[in-house]
Parts: sequence; C-alpha cells; structure tokens
Amino acid sequence: MKKITVEVGKTENNYSAHIIVGDGICVATGKTFNEIKEQMEEALAFHLEGMKEDGDEIPAEFSGKYELVYKFNTESILYYYNGIFTNAALERLTGINQRQLQRYASGKSIPKSTQIKRIEKALHNLGQELISVNLN
Repeated sequence: MKKITVEVGKTENNYSAHIIVGDGICVATGKTFNEIKEQMEEALAFHLEGMKEDGDEIPAEFSGKYELVYKFNTESILYYYNGIFTNAALERLTGINQRQLQRYASGKSIPKSTQIKRIEKALHNLGQELISVNLN
C-alpha cells in the first residue's frame, strides 16, 4: 500500500492540511485532527473525481490502494496536545525545558532537527507504552 504524506500545520484559528496531487493541491482545515482527516479524505476524493471528469491523468500514487499519513510540524503537534499534556509532562518525556517547549508550541521558536527528533521519539515511546497497557 502506498503512503501519501499530508502536511499539517497550525493556523490562527485551527489546523490546515495539504497534499500535492499531480499539478494541483488538496487542502483541508479543521479544529481537530479527526476533522482534518475527514475533510482531507473528502477533498482528495472530490479532487480525484474532478481529474477523472476532466480527462486528466491520475497520478500513479493514487491508483490502487493508498494510505494518507499525516505529518504535523512541531508547532502544530505541541499546540494540539497542549490540552492533554502539560509542559511539565512533556519536559519529563523529552528532557526539553518547559519554557522552550512553550516557545515551540506558540511558534516563537523553531526547534532544531535534533530537538524535533527528541520530541518525536518521546511521543512515539509514550504511544508504544500506552499500546502495551491492558486494564482489568
């Protein structure tokens, strides 16, 4: 199955996502990640249908089965999870100072690639840990 990357970013009021499709672009907005996913799936289906109707060639990556993979930038993922994780919790997970994490989440600072990897690794580790939990 082909994996298609959808870039997700933060706007002033919500989140935006985009994907390049041939010579065009599909965009979606939403207040939540689920809204982004729903809107992107609808926008992409609409775009591909329009390409078919216009007789345009459908890009190879969209023929057959494909999976949309959502790639958040650091600002948008930290902002998105701001109501779920405190900066103190993120500091414990990542080893990055709370004030610095807040600067990344607000867009006042752009993290270096090493910091991005630390944040990503910490979130992935937490996800793996949570997946392994079973409750009685």
